[in-house]
Amino acid sequence: MIKTKKFLLSLIVPVFNEEANILPFYMDTIKVIDKIKMDYEIIFINDGSRDRSLDGMAQLRKKDPRVKIIDLSRNFGKEAALSAGLDFCSGDAAIPIDVDLQDPPEIMLELIEKWKEGWDVVYATRARRLGESWLKKLTASLFYRFMGRITDIHIPPDTGDFRIMDRKVVEAIRKLPEKTRFMKGLFSWVGFRQIGVKYQRNPRFKGKTKYSYGKLFNFAALGITSFTTSPLRIATWLGGLISVSSVLYALFLFIRTMIYGSDLAGYPSTMISILILGGIQLLTIGILGEYVGHIYKESKKRPLYLVREHAGFKKPKK
Repeated sequence: MIKTKKFLLSLIVPVFNEEANILPFYMDTIKVIDKIKMDYEIIFINDGSRDRSLDGMAQLRKKDPRVKIIDLSRNFGKEAALSAGLDFCSGDAAIPIDVDLQDPPEIMLELIEKWKEGWDVVYATRARRLGESWLKKLTASLFYRFMGRITDIHIPPDTGDFRIMDRKVVEAIRKLPEKTRFMKGLFSWVGFRQIGVKYQRNPRFKGKTKYSYGKLFNFAALGITSFTTSPLRIATWLGGLISVSSVLYALFLFIRTMIYGSDLAGYPSTMISILILGGIQLLTIGILGEYVGHIYKESKKRPLYLVREHAGFKKPKK
């Protein structure tokens, strides 16, 4: 079904220490959106920025009432900031987009056209990633493909948060209660009619990425443990395999001793066995700890984020 009436579009823009990118993002974005026959709101979520990002948003709001601001009480992380934007937005469709201009605003035109054709979600897949190191590209590719093999849902590879979502998809995501969030997975988990478009991701306009390799590793661990219990199953199978191997090896030693007698040899093999078993035990405990940690966070039932103040909204939907 092709959508023909005039709609409201919500742009959801998380911001953390991006004062140099806010004005260029706004200028490039309105040039694109003004080409389409849609009303729109640009929702900036200040995720505890320590620079002058909030001042930059406030200056834009003075000039353009379509700019709206959610100022979180501290840095809760991008997943929480995106969730806040989805909670507050009023649009018939919503587009999460980064403020650093790595996701070109002109791609929104293609996303919107596909949405008007009747697709509920149109996600943007990165055909090329400019300005990123080979190591980051490699690790990202391996992560998405690993996720694709161990999860029961299809998470599109090489795809971030940049996409357009129909209102019913936004409402479905808002109903999900978990506090430990991997938004890329949630966008896929809710289902609906989804299709992808390919684009070239640009280098950051200004500034440096906020994701170090340590943070990316933690993010990958969050994504894996949030959407599958496969690591636990792998640990179980690995433990079973090692147990069987140990019994067979013990039987081999018993038979050899009965035939050839006892000797003092075997220190290297003993140490290797101890180190391997100890390492696997620690790895398994670590995997269990990740899942227990998620249970601990969810059991406290703390809010996903806290808002210090907001501008341009009446009240968020409950």
